[in-house]
Amino acid sequence: MPHAHSFSANYCKMGNTEELDLVVIGAGSYGLAAAKTFLEVNPSASIAILDSEETIGGVWAERKLYPGLKTNNMLGTYEFSDLPMDTATYGIKAGEHISGEVVHRYLKDYARKFGIYSKIRFQTKVLSAEQAGGEGWLLTVTKGFSDKDALKTSEVLAKKLIVATGVTSDPFLPRFSGSESFGAPLFHTGDFKEHAGTLESAKTVAVFGGTKSAWDAVYAYATRGVKVEWIIRESGHGPTWMAPPYVTPLKRWLEKLVHTRFITWLSPCIWGNFDGYSRVRSFLHGTAIGRTLVNTFWGILGNDVKTLNKYSSHPELAKLEPWNDAFFVGASGISILNYDTDFFELVRNGTVSVHIADIEGLAPKTVLLTKGERLKVDAMVCATGWKHRVALDFLPKDLDLGLPHHTTSAPNAHTKQANEEILSRFPRLKQRPAARPKYVPLTENKGISDEDLAPPEETFEPFQHYRFMVPPSTIRDRNIAFTGFQLTISTTIMAQAQALWIAAYFSDKAGAVAIPADEEEVRYEAVLHNRFGRWRYPEGFGVIPDFAFDAVPYLDMLLTDLGLDCHRKRGLLRDMFSPYGPEDYKGLVGEWVSRVKR
Repeated sequence: MPHAHSFSANYCKMGNTEELDLVVIGAGSYGLAAAKTFLEVNPSASIAILDSEETIGGVWAERKLYPGLKTNNMLGTYEFSDLPMDTATYGIKAGEHISGEVVHRYLKDYARKFGIYSKIRFQTKVLSAEQAGGEGWLLTVTKGFSDKDALKTSEVLAKKLIVATGVTSDPFLPRFSGSESFGAPLFHTGDFKEHAGTLESAKTVAVFGGTKSAWDAVYAYATRGVKVEWIIRESGHGPTWMAPPYVTPLKRWLEKLVHTRFITWLSPCIWGNFDGYSRVRSFLHGTAIGRTLVNTFWGILGNDVKTLNKYSSHPELAKLEPWNDAFFVGASGISILNYDTDFFELVRNGTVSVHIADIEGLAPKTVLLTKGERLKVDAMVCATGWKHRVALDFLPKDLDLGLPHHTTSAPNAHTKQANEEILSRFPRLKQRPAARPKYVPLTENKGISDEDLAPPEETFEPFQHYRFMVPPSTIRDRNIAFTGFQLTISTTIMAQAQALWIAAYFSDKAGAVAIPADEEEVRYEAVLHNRFGRWRYPEGFGVIPDFAFDAVPYLDMLLTDLGLDCHRKRGLLRDMFSPYGPEDYKGLVGEWVSRVKR
């Protein structure tokens, strides 16, 4: 581990350095839950939440609430356990998807109710975090957005630091050949609201990408009568899986389905045995009969979605059929049709034209495709994802915090051992999808570039955090944690569980959270769990944890670490077949506080 700087030797000369017990970077769902929980456990602590936006919410900040934005979740599944999102207060009825405006309001209410809204410092960006010996982390921050304000830097010493900026805070906007002559609005979906005027002014727009954000942009324009030229890369991952809210022949609510313990058994999961049903999992994934049952389930689920969407009924709809196997798709590759009207009718009636092609470059108000097509447009929207990195510098530079990075090193012993364990326990994962012969990473496409590209001989190492939260190298320091750096459809219950785990980890109470005494065991588990994502969800990003059907066993694992009961239902049958939701995790903090006081 790199030598830690001594705070007293290096920083005490800065007499105006503010000292706080806890600093949380990010005021989205995860950051708010982390701050609220830490303050609940430590009522007298001095804390601050630093956020670069002007308003609360993270991805639900006011600046990002583009027209028509809704959650994939319906009422009852996107709320914290201790603040129900009731219809009387928020106007959302049962069976309705939640608008972005309501989520923003809800998060503001949550922060105010639990006394953390006043702790938020808006328009405050953290530039760097320097390890300050046993004192914590010295943060260099700027206030405001203007050039003048940007010069006003200050320092904050955080005894404990939680990074909650998440994986959707730094938009990736490719640089296209010829973009300087495009002469029309060209923007990322993250900046859609700032360009909402194009919904009225544009006659034709190009939407680039096949993710849910692309579908949202297509719908927003097409429902206003704007012609949409939808470009999905021929060399990419193809269209995302778009499922109706209710799936399978039994018409089960998808959000509830993925949180039903019985269904989670049908998903190979390296941390799955924490639910106590290891024999069931061993049968399903370790025997030929079991794997046949598993394959049958995933086949039914995938075919049901395709049938309900009627892809084969129209040549343009056929272009939107997913290219990958539903079994290998994580949360990043599946979404919900949460639109007020029939999305597919916009394709059938010609308002939306789908182009399976790559972009050659741009010309004045023209998108040039590799198949020779020239699309005349008045604007172009890019649904090209996010940079999978933490948008601040950690010092010293050689500090190993388990963050994604480029490397030329050969796989280490832990990686090899993890691969062997994963494939031994789950032979089905050996049958990975065949490589697409035309696949090329977005930033290597002809006509597209990015200044952050690494040399092609390098490989990219993903996050390597214990429990997806703590760098193994700092596991004994107990002063830094990352929350929300995974993609799931279980945001609120995941946020509050991680918040309690981190609060316990930061605590000096004996037995607060179970962590292996052997640091090598910690390092191996971090590699094992993160490496599992590469095998289980190869259709995902491969850099960040990305899972859908594995959320309940992940929560089981965290609660077990905390010494709490992970079986929250009354009766065996309810535990197995009744879906878990926010209501089942109510009172976790109180349970943990009572346990450690005994």
